[in-house]
Amino acid sequence: MSFERGDALLRLNQTTADRPSSFRLLGREWDLLEGVFAPVYCFSTRLFASWIAYPEGGGFLEVGSGTGVVAVTAALGGCARVTALDISPEAVENTRRNAARHGVADRVRTLRSDLFSALDADDRYDTVFWNSSFIDPPEGHVQETDLHRAIFDPGYEAHRTYLTQARRHLRPGGRLLLGFSNLGNDERLRSLADEAGLTIRLLNTSGTSLVPGVEYRLLELLPR
Repeated sequence: MSFERGDALLRLNQTTADRPSSFRLLGREWDLLEGVFAPVYCFSTRLFASWIAYPEGGGFLEVGSGTGVVAVTAALGGCARVTALDISPEAVENTRRNAARHGVADRVRTLRSDLFSALDADDRYDTVFWNSSFIDPPEGHVQETDLHRAIFDPGYEAHRTYLTQARRHLRPGGRLLLGFSNLGNDERLRSLADEAGLTIRLLNTSGTSLVPGVEYRLLELLPR
């Protein structure tokens, strides 16, 4: 069921004839480029952007920024320094455009990066967040495009990297956050968190009334 829902979301992003070039979310207008995951087809971006407690005056790192809604909202919410990472060049450009559109280009740095690969070793932030690619596809699944990577994580290898490397980029007392769902592989996530010496704490949930059968969860990963 999870893979089928993820595949349907992929097809919406790829083939919808009336896919917009801009959209309205959280009371603001946003640019949307071809090849970038569209928040209009899913509630996750809206929810996570609203739920995160942005560190006012601090640093915020987003992995997988997509259109840049969360990164820009962080800057508008008082963060002094925001870094937005994405493996997709189209998403990097999309984030850059929306940062400029909302007047925070001086506070939002955009980098093309496979998870943390583009960061310097001494880059540290008060909060690190990833709205993860939580669908664990069947064996043999091929990540053909960056849109596939925005939805699917075969074997949860990206989750493994996030859980093991993210703390290197946290300041002392910083917070490590993960956007997740009941469509994700809970057992695999718990196992990886355990290997990384992390405890999972639920910060917020949508329940299943917003989208029948789908629950979005904002998680915090805490060191034991």
